[in-house]
Order: sequence, then C-alpha cells, then structure tokens
Amino acid sequence: MRSLEVLVSSWLIIAPVVVAFTPSGGAVSNSRRISTQQYASIAINGEASSTDESQPPPPPNVRLSIEEKAKTVISVCTSGTLCTTSSEQDMVGTPFGSYVDYVLDNDGNPILLMNEMSMHTLNIANNPEEMVTLFTQLGGQNSVGNAGQSQGQDVARCSITGLVDKVEDDEEDIDTIRMRYSIAHSYADQVMESPKFAFYRIQAKKVYYVGGFGVLAKWVPVEDFKGAGSDILAMEANDIVSRLNRDHMQDLRLTAEHLLECTNIQRVRATNVDRLGMDVRVTTTLRRNKLNTDEFRIGFRIPVISVEDAKSEVLKIFQEAWEKGNGYDWGDDEIPGNDVPIVKIAADNLG
Repeated sequence: MRSLEVLVSSWLIIAPVVVAFTPSGGAVSNSRRISTQQYASIAINGEASSTDESQPPPPPNVRLSIEEKAKTVISVCTSGTLCTTSSEQDMVGTPFGSYVDYVLDNDGNPILLMNEMSMHTLNIANNPEEMVTLFTQLGGQNSVGNAGQSQGQDVARCSITGLVDKVEDDEEDIDTIRMRYSIAHSYADQVMESPKFAFYRIQAKKVYYVGGFGVLAKWVPVEDFKGAGSDILAMEANDIVSRLNRDHMQDLRLTAEHLLECTNIQRVRATNVDRLGMDVRVTTTLRRNKLNTDEFRIGFRIPVISVEDAKSEVLKIFQEAWEKGNGYDWGDDEIPGNDVPIVKIAADNLG
C-alpha cells in the first residue's frame, strides 16, 4: 500500500502523522467510526439546512464562526479600498474610492495613515458626519500568478463601515499604533513624524462578510466581530491551498470520490484551510453539457495549533481516502475515513 512517507516528503513535514498499520495493511484506530453522511447539510444562498431532520446537526467545531472569518480577512490583509463621500466640485456626494494601507487597533478598528491634503482626508474633513467604508479581500495582488489560488470574486472579503476620528498624539494606544504600522508598512517610518501626516481610526459601525462567489454573505454584529480572534493559520492558508491544488490533485480527487462520495468528477479544488478543517469545491457532470458544483467542509478531528499540525491532518485525510478506495478496513467493519466530519456547505442550485 502507499506509504505516508510519500505524502509527507512532498510537504517536508516535521510533525509525525500518527497512524498505526497492522501486518495485513489495515490501520488501527482507537476512535469509533461515524458515518460521514451523518453530517450532511446544504447551504443555499447563505442559509444552512439539514437534508434530514432526523440527523443530528453538524459538530460545532467544524467551521469557524462568521465573526472569526471576518476578523481573519481584515487581519490578514493590510490594504484595501477606502470609499469616502466626495466634496470635489461636480462630484459632491459621489462615492470616491482609492487604495489605502491600514493596521488594526485592539478592537479591530482599521487605522489609516494619511496626508492632510489627500482626497480622503479632505472628504472626511468636509463630511465629518458621513460614514466611510473600507473594503478588503484575501489574495489581492499577492495572488496574481500563484497557481491554485482563488482570485477576483472567488475569495473571502470584508467591508467595514463607520465614522472616522483623527488619532491624537496623546491617545492611549498611539505607541502601539505606530509600532504596528511601522512593522506592516516599511515606508511609514519616513512619514509618521511629519506634521503633514496623521493617523485616522474608522470606528466600526457595520461589518459585512462575503465568503466567496455564490457562497455565504452576511452582516456581522460589530461587538461579536471586535471580540473574535483571527484564525491561527491565516497567514499561511493561501500557501497551503496553493500547494494542495498544485501538488496533491490526485489526492483531492480520491478524497472527493471516496470520502465525499462524488461521481462523474470533472474538477476538484481546495479553496480554504483553517485550524478546524478545509473547504473543497467539486464540479461533477450531471448529464450532457450540465455541470454541478458543490462545496464541502472537511473537518479536522481536532483543532490544529500550527501549520505543521494542519498539514499532518490534511495528509491523514488523503491517506484514509486512498485506503478506502483500495478496500482496506480497520477491523470490526470500520471503514477508513468514516469518522471524518463532512458538511456540504454550498450547493449548485442553478437549473
């Protein structure tokens, strides 16, 4: 049978993959197997519903909360598009948007460093009671040319809307803001001390999160957003997803076929990885010239605390898909992969 070392070597994993094999080729597991179909559910237009009301709901630790997802996007990104209300002649009241850099304060409010004569600064000064919106999305320019990564509308994104206040030099967190901005943006040291530049804080009033093209979109309660943490894998997720789609396509197809139980598979792609699991998008053929795309959440058995742990959990899933596809069992009619929590999180409902 295929050795785990083959998979592990492609990722140069340090953390061990804990699977014990019997002399006959099966693997020994201490946990009881639960059917993956026990967790099947469908989310259409952002609303999740159980396919069978007699089935228990999916385990609560399979997916990040909407607040954690939004905080992860806004934390990972350090730039976005700021939209203010124009005060320019012949454009009064028109939304004006341009690229800006930012960092977050301890409450998750974006902090901007802007010149006193910038268009945004003038718009804010002339419309102090008008709210502004900062839009940002995962990937951005860093995703260009990286095979396997989502781009355009097919990425998670977040908008924060609120009023803007100038951050004064005597405010309690000014030193923290300066440090964070200097670390995130190398040019900041050259302008932070200039009297022509100042920090501005967007006091979040509304937060809107979109998971990607055609998937979950939702307003996030501001207080819940401020109290949420970003995912521990946030900075590495894009690289992991890119490598999965580049180097492990066959493993993804085996997973779709044997664990997700998809047939007539045309395409499989990993779309996200976080500490609780990974998302996989599967396109299948229903009939001639009719394709169907579903998105699945494959949960890790335990939350991971490092990139190495996440890679190890992913490779365990791939190994069990291979074992199931090749007819191995773990004794007592226990089938590999049957206790991997799986949720269908989005379904193609186009005719």
